[in-house]
Order: sequence, then structure tokens, then C-alpha cells
Amino acid sequence: MTPDEYCQEKTARSGSSFYYSFLFLPQNQRRAITALYAFCREVDDVVDECQDPQIAATKLAWWRQELSGLYAGKPQHPVTQALQAASGEFHLPEEQLQEIIDGMAMDLQQTRYLDFKALSLYCYRVASVVGLLAAEIFGYQDRKTQKYAHDLGLAFQLTNIIRDVGEDARMGRIYLPIDELQRFGVPAADILNARHSDNFRRLMEFQIERAEGYYAQAIDELPAIDRRAQRPGLMMAAIYRTLLDEIRRDGCQVLTQRTSLTPIRKLWIAWRTWVSG
Repeated sequence: MTPDEYCQEKTARSGSSFYYSFLFLPQNQRRAITALYAFCREVDDVVDECQDPQIAATKLAWWRQELSGLYAGKPQHPVTQALQAASGEFHLPEEQLQEIIDGMAMDLQQTRYLDFKALSLYCYRVASVVGLLAAEIFGYQDRKTQKYAHDLGLAFQLTNIIRDVGEDARMGRIYLPIDELQRFGVPAADILNARHSDNFRRLMEFQIERAEGYYAQAIDELPAIDRRAQRPGLMMAAIYRTLLDEIRRDGCQVLTQRTSLTPIRKLWIAWRTWVSG
């Protein structure tokens, strides 16, 4: 199996919505964004699948060294071997890839966030940085597109947090800011014990509205000259906004179920967005 095939299999197996937005890209861009996504999956899996935090920290440290090896021309892992060509062709900075690992490491250090400002740092590292790297791969002419990519990445991560509240709680993590739990009268114990309430529903509707606000802000910020090049992000936004609609329609029952869209529906949304330009 070649490094590119490894990344392709890793991405397809994840079932992520991102996969469907990659299908319409030219080959060199598709290979690069698939390698980037596979890297994100690898380091995320370290945190999610490793039960011992010390072992997870050791594995993340290995990935830090592997990134350094990549930029020294000596990648060992199939993902970094695939990333080598992408980093050169699309000028992907090592510092930003390292910052993604910084974000993953935060999951080993804390399971709560005091307020949205604290959560925003986490979202920046694990998602906005990915958005900025993706924007480099897709290409842009106006530097304002970087602000779009930053805010779109934040919107994606907020959507993930909303969708995965119950799943994260079963791992002992609550990403919803503590001050917002208090404002809506939702004890952390209710989330950890999957107790749905009207207050929880109102809390989640607030989270959805904020995520929607970032999607709208990001799309407004995207310069017209770069809209066509950045269509993969717009495709993802369309899929994720549809997911938010479904979560709201289901009454925000995210403590006990994981709302998702079928592959056919994701593909349809992606294609519709692509052809609309």
C-alpha cells in the first residue's frame, strides 16, 4: 500500500463528511487534502483511543518528532510521507501542523472549559488551523480568505461539539463552556448522566445559533474572487448546516444519540454545492 493509498483508506474509513467534499477536486489537491485529513485523524485517534494519558502524550510527542522529520526530509509514517509532497507544493508550515497536535494535547490536560474564550483556543488549534491549511491547498488570491477559513473551521468544530455532546460525556469530557451551563441551569451531572431537559434543549439551541452565526460570518467574509477555489469548504458547510438542522429538528437529543446524514445525502449536498459554484 502506498502512502497515498493509506491516507485514502484512512479518510474513507472514517465516514467523515469531509470525504465527500474532496471527491470533486483535481488529483494533486485531492491527494494533499486527504493527507492532511489523515494526519488529523491519526493524532485525534491517539487521544480518543488511548486509555492511558501518559501513553497518549508519548505518542503525540512521537508525532511531533515525525513532523520535524518530515520537514527534514526524513518522514517515516505513511501519512507524513504523503504529506511531504503536499507540504512542498502548497507551502504548508510545520508550525501550523504542530499546533494541531497542541490542540489534541489539550484533551489530555483538561476536560472542561470555563467560557467560550477558553474553548475558542481549543477550536482554533484543532479546527481553524486545519481550515487555514486547507485554504492553502484549495488556493486563494485575496488574503481575506484566511479570515473565512479561520471562522469556517471554528464553525465546523462547534458543530462537532454539538453533535458529540453525549459521546464526549461518556469519555468524561464536556466542551460546552461552564458559564453557559450555569446560565441555562444545566448541571454538569445532567450531561454526564445523559439527563435531557428543557433547559438542556435551550442550551443546545443557543449553541446551534452560535455555530450558525459563524457559518454565516465565514461565508460573508469569503471574497468573490476565491469562491470557486474554496468550494470544498462551502460543500462542507452545506453538509454541516444540514446536520445542525437535523439536530434541532430532533429536539437536540444529542445526549443519547448521534445524529448523522446518510452518505447519499452528503454526496447530493456536496454535488449540489459544487455545481452551484
